[in-house]
This record gives sequence, C-alpha cells and structure tokens, in this order.
Amino acid sequence: QVQLVESGGGLVQAGGSLRLSCVTSGRIFTISNMGWFRQAPGKEREFVAAISRNGGNIAYADSVKGRFTISRDSAKNTVYLLMNSLKPEDTAVYFCARDRQTIVPIITSQPSDYESWGQGTQVTVSS
Repeated sequence: QVQLVESGGGLVQAGGSLRLSCVTSGRIFTISNMGWFRQAPGKEREFVAAISRNGGNIAYADSVKGRFTISRDSAKNTVYLLMNSLKPEDTAVYFCARDRQTIVPIITSQPSDYESWGQGTQVTVSS
C-alpha cells in the first residue's frame, strides 16, 4: 500500500516562507502525477498545485500562482511545495496525494482524481 507523509508545516509571519515535503513509499512515485491540496477550517479541500510524473507539466491555483513552486525529486520519492510571500489566507492543513491514473502525464486539479492522501501538515500564517 502506498503511503504519503507530509512535513514542513509550521507557524510563520505574513510574508514569510515555508517548504513542504511529501515522501512517497514504493516505486510507484516515478510513474505518478502528484498534487498538493489544502483545507481550511469550515471549507472544502482545494487544489493548490500539481506536477506530472516527469515534471514536464505543472499547474497552480490562481490564488498561489507566482508565490508557490512545486517540484519533485524522483531519487528521493519526494514532492515539494515551496511557499513564498505567505498570507494569512494561506492558513490551512496541506495534503499531498497521488493521481490514481498512471497512464498519461496529464495533471488534474480535482481531489476526486487523487488517492493515497497523506495525513496533512498544518500551515499557520499570522498577520
């Protein structure tokens, strides 16, 4: 069974930066498109960023475009989310997940297309 473990969350002031990591168990990482999502209290889980298995396709939510950068390291089975210029509205639990389809490197922003969700890591941005 594939397991994903996120880390790197914490408390940061507005304007600060954090880098989240998500380690994936097993060799399936190399053929998997990966995504980051977040969920704030009382809100639905929302798409943040996604990266294709070969890193050639990347997508961001409009709310984070220009501030966040997703990347991956296949040697470490890890996907990263570098978050700069953080805002209080970025406060949420951040999750990584694996695209359930492994046929094509076309990324999706729909949470229902993902599986093997991690436990999440809390990001809190103070004003």
